Amino acid sequence: MITRDEAFKLLRNYIKDDKLLKHSLAVETILVKIARNLEEDEKVWGLTGLLHDLDYEYTKGMPEKHANVSAQILEGLLPKNAVNAIKAHNYMHTDKIPTTTLDKALIAADAVSGLIIATALVMPSKKLFEVESKTLLNKFRDNSFARGCNRDMIKLCLDIGINQEKFLELSLKALKKIPDKFDL
Repeated sequence: MITRDEAFKLLRNYIKDDKLLKHSLAVETILVKIARNLEEDEKVWGLTGLLHDLDYEYTKGMPEKHANVSAQILEGLLPKNAVNAIKAHNYMHTDKIPTTTLDKALIAADAVSGLIIATALVMPSKKLFEVESKTLLNKFRDNSFARGCNRDMIKLCLDIGINQEKFLELSLKALKKIPDKFDL
């Protein structure tokens, strides 16, 4: 398995867009926090989150290829369960249905990262420190806010044994520990 440093270098080779890079870092951070909470392998989960959109810039406009190309690149570099989770996070266009805890956690973390960033951006300071769990929960319940955020994907947290309120809280706490990485 590759190291975190090797994974980050690989990511930088494929991802040039700063927002997408920050998104990858956010999903990594959230998954590490969730892994710790579930007593799962933090390293594997973190690498899965970091590399889940590795092929995004190359497969843009070709959703049926997204995640499949990443899986090919990462074969042998990550454990099979991590590669499968990366494929499963685009299950609408791949042949991999999300079934494992890691599969579902990745999908939920991918979606919640956007909701948290959107919530921070509507705060008066536009900073993460100002976002409270209660505010995030209210934004989650408000379907007119961040319409592009698929709340059903976030609700997959229920399938991994974490209720929505706790999942939002854990995810927010994770990102608040590294606000400088998101300029928030």
